Amino acid sequence: MRLHGVRTRRSAGHPRTFFATVLKPWPEGLDTSHPYGLSIAQPVTERLLSERAAEAGAEIRRGTEVAGLSQDQDAVTVELADGSRLRARYVVGCDGGRSTVRKLLGIGFPGEPTRLETWLGNVEVSEDPATLMRVTGEIRRKHIRFGAVPMGDGVYRVIVPAEKVSESGAPAPTLEEFKQRLRDFAGSDFGVHSARWLSRVGDASRQAEQYRSARVFLAGDAAHIHPPTGGQGLNLGIQDAFNLGWKLAAEINGWAPKDLLDTYHAERHPEGARVLTSTLAQGVLLGDDAGAKALRQLFEELMDIEEVNRKLTETITAVGVQYDLGNGHDLLGRRLRDIQLKQGRLYEQMHGGRGLLLDRTGRLSVTGWADRIDHIVDATEELDVPAVLLRPDGHVAWVGDNQQDLLSTLPTWFGAPTG
Repeated sequence: MRLHGVRTRRSAGHPRTFFATVLKPWPEGLDTSHPYGLSIAQPVTERLLSERAAEAGAEIRRGTEVAGLSQDQDAVTVELADGSRLRARYVVGCDGGRSTVRKLLGIGFPGEPTRLETWLGNVEVSEDPATLMRVTGEIRRKHIRFGAVPMGDGVYRVIVPAEKVSESGAPAPTLEEFKQRLRDFAGSDFGVHSARWLSRVGDASRQAEQYRSARVFLAGDAAHIHPPTGGQGLNLGIQDAFNLGWKLAAEINGWAPKDLLDTYHAERHPEGARVLTSTLAQGVLLGDDAGAKALRQLFEELMDIEEVNRKLTETITAVGVQYDLGNGHDLLGRRLRDIQLKQGRLYEQMHGGRGLLLDRTGRLSVTGWADRIDHIVDATEELDVPAVLLRPDGHVAWVGDNQQDLLSTLPTWFGAPTG
């Protein structure tokens, strides 16, 4: 099967996709080398990212609070709660939904307030697993926001609707509060104990009006908050960082074209809005009323249509992200999947954070930009176009086989040539 200029593969086995609680077979022809969902525990993800940041030379300061922020034409000054100051050419506020950086900048954060709150806990249980699953199944027939999901090593992710919405900034529930809520809601606390993690989440949905204010940027939850339905927040936040990171590097290293940093808001704000739409829609589907049940039944039928299933799966997984880079080939603006090359996997060739010209013709050249773009000649059959120019974030900036056309595109993303 061919899609968007790459030959797609059929998924192995019978993986399942979902929208809200509607489970369907994974759609054929999805533009990815990994057609399946993968859940990794948050502490593992945090550890891996922290280790990689340390390897790259980042200094991580825990418990350091921002108290003030000002900027001039050259740099940003950040005042810390202990009275010390830091000065940097650029600052990125990744400080969560109650972002101090966003508030200090005076950037609006419009949207929908929390109407429903849910408590979550990674806990061990004393209840017999078969009994736990039976009771959970019975409760979920009426209350779909309740659940107990095995996570391995005797740990369960237990989810229970809160009695009411907490005040902003309220701490996580205690284990005893969590047990009491289970008893009130489900008639049993299932012997939960040895909590690894407890939290409360709301269904607020808000987005920053702008992601940039001069030399200060917003990313992750500081730029957008939404219900956790579908697990889209991690992809959204990391893609914010990836999109902004290479552009900041280009600016700092002196080769960024004019207005490159402005493309961060232009590209990422629409993607944030799409995720907010998706999670709000799924929140409606998760309701217990007759209307929500009717909608779930309708979605069950609609997702049997292959194109509908693919569209919703692309939304959940972020595989369908396509930046508006103007008219052109279907691949333009999309992230090229991790295809196999003679040298190894495509993404392995991009760990250096450089652009890449993947050339099946052998006739093209990036002379003048070789300090920031790699050129790989490979007649891979997985790519169904003559050549693609990839930005450092893996998104396709150009498709074709004409050298002059390529030369007219290179300055847009990679600045002026050298030499």
